[in-house]
Amino acid sequence: MTPVPVPSAPFGHRLHRAVADKGQLCVGIDPHPRLLADWGLEDTPAGLETFSQRVVESVAGCAAIVKPQVALYERHGSAGLAVLEETLTAAAEAGVLTLADAKRGDIGSTMAAYADAWLRDGSSLAADAVTLSPFLGFGSLRPALDTARESGRGVFVLALTSNPEGASVQHRGEPYSVAHRIVKDAAAENEGLDRGSVGVVIGAATGEALRRLSINPDRFNGPILAPGLGAQGATPADLAATFGAGYGRVLASASRSVLAAGPGGQQLREAAERLRDELRAQR
Repeated sequence: MTPVPVPSAPFGHRLHRAVADKGQLCVGIDPHPRLLADWGLEDTPAGLETFSQRVVESVAGCAAIVKPQVALYERHGSAGLAVLEETLTAAAEAGVLTLADAKRGDIGSTMAAYADAWLRDGSSLAADAVTLSPFLGFGSLRPALDTARESGRGVFVLALTSNPEGASVQHRGEPYSVAHRIVKDAAAENEGLDRGSVGVVIGAATGEALRRLSINPDRFNGPILAPGLGAQGATPADLAATFGAGYGRVLASASRSVLAAGPGGQQLREAAERLRDELRAQR
């Protein structure tokens, strides 16, 4: 297996170039069992591999970044993780950035081990960026933040998600809520950088909460991953309204609305291109 290449520049710079060239679309690679069946594939590592490779080949030219959902590979055990490794390598070879949607979060040596797995040069699972959960305290992410900076990779820290359960933690203490403090801490990691590599995850359907919790996306100095585009109900116009002057920093994440167009590669590409163009029209 060809190793994942060492980054040539900090993630924030590479992401900025990718968005300028290809637009703001992030395509999730989510091989759910039902979707595999819809594509005529078996729910096996072989089916997983066919699915993943076809998505990468189809959208590499029109997505700034692809986001494999790690759990859907892990459910196949070591064989599934081997497919994930191959998918990350294939994406690198196709010239598309990768974001491992792993949502890792722990303390001390365990967090350092996660950082080695997802962010350290030489790891077969090293992606260009990884999602992190800060709900053991933002400081618990320090090993991953430091490793990402050293290796030229990035992180996206969960801050304000769209799922109803998230409010019970993320909205606590409003208006200077848990989510507000996470965004503030992430911004501090990017201080002094023209293209920050520490991003946050803010759901596409959180516009009202953003205002109530005093979170100003236009003042955030890093990338913003916004899940929820397409099948989950948000439109490009919704994203533009939610993020306002910060819209240019948004990576709009879509999975089912693109993947449902498969299994044909041309159909997948056309679905991704339509979303990319709709996102561009809002700028």
